[in-house]
Amino acid sequence: MANTGEWENAEPGVKRKIFGPGERLMMMEVHFEEGAEGYEHSHPHEQMSYCLKGRIEFRIDGRVTVLQAGDTITIPGGAKHGVKALEPSALLDAFTPLRLDLLKRE
Repeated sequence: MANTGEWENAEPGVKRKIFGPGERLMMMEVHFEEGAEGYEHSHPHEQMSYCLKGRIEFRIDGRVTVLQAGDTITIPGGAKHGVKALEPSALLDAFTPLRLDLLKRE
């Protein structure tokens, strides 16, 4: 997996580092500049996000929740979701099963 352990640009003002995955679970750290957005999308994977720093607005199936450092949120598989950083922020995201769409193969 060529991209694990390396910072890469995801969207404007957003960078991520994908950690080496387990068999059915993976994590990545995501940093946001103030005002940066993680565009709305969905995937079949269950996701849990932990706010490492800052304040970030989650939109999940039209419902808005603001997280700050120390807060967590769970996103069911298939839910449409996106985020917007209200200040410089960082998340730790966990997914199950593996997001093979994010794991590049060598």
